[in-house]
Amino acid sequence: MLDRTIEHKLLEMATKFPVLAITGPRQSGKTTLCKKLFNDYRYVTLENPDNKEFAQSDPKGFLDEYNDNVIIDEVQNVPELFSYIQGLVDESGKAGQYILTGSQNFLLLEKISQTLAGRIYIYHLLPFSYSELNVKYKQGLLANIFKGGYPRIYDKDILPSDFFPSYTQTYLERDVRNILNVKNINKFGAFLKLCAGRIGQIFNSSNIANELGVDHKTVMSWLSLLEASFIVYRLQPWHTNFNKRTIKSPKIYFYDTGLACYLLGLKNKKEITLHFTKGALFENYIINEHLKNRWNNGLQFASYFWRDSSGNEIDLLIEEGKSLKIVEIKSGKTIKTDFFKSLNRFEKLASDFSVKKYLIFGGNESQKRTIAQIFSWDEVTRL
Repeated sequence: MLDRTIEHKLLEMATKFPVLAITGPRQSGKTTLCKKLFNDYRYVTLENPDNKEFAQSDPKGFLDEYNDNVIIDEVQNVPELFSYIQGLVDESGKAGQYILTGSQNFLLLEKISQTLAGRIYIYHLLPFSYSELNVKYKQGLLANIFKGGYPRIYDKDILPSDFFPSYTQTYLERDVRNILNVKNINKFGAFLKLCAGRIGQIFNSSNIANELGVDHKTVMSWLSLLEASFIVYRLQPWHTNFNKRTIKSPKIYFYDTGLACYLLGLKNKKEITLHFTKGALFENYIINEHLKNRWNNGLQFASYFWRDSSGNEIDLLIEEGKSLKIVEIKSGKTIKTDFFKSLNRFEKLASDFSVKKYLIFGGNESQKRTIAQIFSWDEVTRL
């Protein structure tokens, strides 16, 4: 069992908040982490039909049974519990009383905001980061992109070609059809694959709607479902507008590049090299590692991209007050002068800010140059 970076933070927060909530995609390791850190707690899962029926029909009785030092798994299945938990933690005043997990972020956070605000610490657990995996599984860049970070692939030595078909089918059948009530499951599956082919691109819902033969509202609803299930996320454009011609639509990325590779039909890591999405998958991987590093250290993800109507672009922009870190992401292993053009152009536009320039590339040697700080792909956490 690999250690997770967030462990020390969760243990600390369990001494300060009465409730911890750990959300994230299915099979990202939430249950394993909770049982490891809180091994003296009772455990109950609301995926079990009997437990779910008990909690739904008699929430007070259920919480009388599981009322202290308890892990409640997939708690979003019985949202009626939240108001009762609020009363119990207000009465006891005890820290670390409940550990809640959930894989449906939209259901969980909606109820938390209504009933447990100020009483709960929320953490998003994503699949393994590079630094977590590298303790035991020292694999190269292409393997990291192709396999992704879902723990079961590594713990049980499962091939991605065996893991992801089952994972995707379970998600489509169990969550999308049954929980989220999406009726046209085949078109939704096609939408999922279309999103994989548009990694790192501006999300154009109208184009996708036309291609699938559905309306714009349906596409946006489906995108929200993918976000809420921790399948994809939107990277928003930076809000400062220099010339009134800045792109204002978001780009989309997958939380796990292994899943994206499967949806793209890639059969092995070598196929990435010649695939049209090679650069996009690398960009997705690097931004994911930055996101995981922020979340794993209890920090907000204050990151964006920037693009103007002429195609000038900053792949990743990290805002820190009046300071900006701007990052060019290139999958190539050879550093070229052209890699720095967008960084230099943006620096001139952002004259009111303190700008630090970075290049992250597919090579193995980090360098400090006058023009920019250069990091190899495995050193993204140094940003």
